[in-house]
Amino acid sequence: MNTKEEQSLFKKGFSRREILKTAGIGSAGVILGATGFSGILTAFGETPFVDDNHETKNKVNFYGKHQSGILTKNPEHAYFVSLNCTAKSKVELKEMFQLWTRYSVQLMNGHLVEPDSANKLLPAPDTGEAVGLDASHLTLTFGVGPSLFEKSELGMEHMKPHELKDLPHFPKDQLDPRYVGGDICIQACADDPQVAFHAVRNLIRSARGLVTMRWSQTGFNSYGMKDKKKMTPRNLFAFKDGTGNPNVDDTKEMDEVVWVQPGESESWMSGGSYLAVRRIQMHLETWDRTALREQEATFGRHRDTGAPIGKSDEFSDMEIERKENGKSVVPENSHVFLARQVKDRMLRRSFSFSDGINSDTGSFDAGLLFISFQKNPQQFINIQNSFGRADKLNEYITHRGSALFACFPGVKKGSYLGAGLFD
Repeated sequence: MNTKEEQSLFKKGFSRREILKTAGIGSAGVILGATGFSGILTAFGETPFVDDNHETKNKVNFYGKHQSGILTKNPEHAYFVSLNCTAKSKVELKEMFQLWTRYSVQLMNGHLVEPDSANKLLPAPDTGEAVGLDASHLTLTFGVGPSLFEKSELGMEHMKPHELKDLPHFPKDQLDPRYVGGDICIQACADDPQVAFHAVRNLIRSARGLVTMRWSQTGFNSYGMKDKKKMTPRNLFAFKDGTGNPNVDDTKEMDEVVWVQPGESESWMSGGSYLAVRRIQMHLETWDRTALREQEATFGRHRDTGAPIGKSDEFSDMEIERKENGKSVVPENSHVFLARQVKDRMLRRSFSFSDGINSDTGSFDAGLLFISFQKNPQQFINIQNSFGRADKLNEYITHRGSALFACFPGVKKGSYLGAGLFD
């Protein structure tokens, strides 16, 4: 099929997917002809602009200074996926992110990525499992890993931030290669798990031939209510997770902890953040046989209130220097004590997961999808190193997955994801 034929089909109302199909791209996404994804999209110029629909129920805006999936409070369900990039050129990668920008706005508007076509002899442009559901506060967050910049065919080696490196091996790590690394990541968060999965599924489907799935993890949070406000969620050990987070509404605090400032990294990262992700197995059976007092000593907090040991309010200052009878009130090998020894902070966005039964042990395959955002990966590294081998929590957890990604800044109207990296 030549360019004139492609443009003619487009003017007649055929969707991009129908044209890709006609041009020789199979339903499994394998490019069969010579035109290719890049050439077909180039025939139409830039991806058409789609705006936020402010009349959508339970809508989160896509456009803004920062990616909304980092700012949004109280995410309930997550679908996190790490991808391998198979694009053959920087142009192909750019066009993929341009298409993902349009589709992301559509998805966050609660719409199909493309309207259904009258031609039912072709696959539907959207997989359709979210039809009838609203936007469900869907957010989509995108990042790129250090390995993406090592692909010579993309020619982006000189754009790699010096701080974007694979996370080091930490004490007690027992990483499973199935949950390590990645060239690109997508984090979808929503009130409804099917909405989150639908979003990731359709983004990956639209980029067949340019990305393949490396690893993924679902996650969930539940929030108790007090005085009409959502409380800090509890992890599967029943302790509150995220009490000491920075206030996402405080611009100064977020600039100090989360957002990369001009001159602190490559220019395309200004307004962005670094995402550290860890898949942590929690040994529930061992934990469940542990005395409550020992559990509290492990975390350094009371289980019922989330307050530091010896205090009654969750948000009381930890004051790790407190002593009674010459001994620290908060145990010196507790998780929180060791974390507070360093001045670094980060924004935690953790989710519990339960993936059935571990076939080797017959125990729960469950744990924590730990995600944190920080302006420099060293913040996370310093905190993780402070735990070392001394952290009492190590008796009950094992780190199985690990990756680091540079998350783009937000997208201005008329622009697209990662524009600074390509333009």
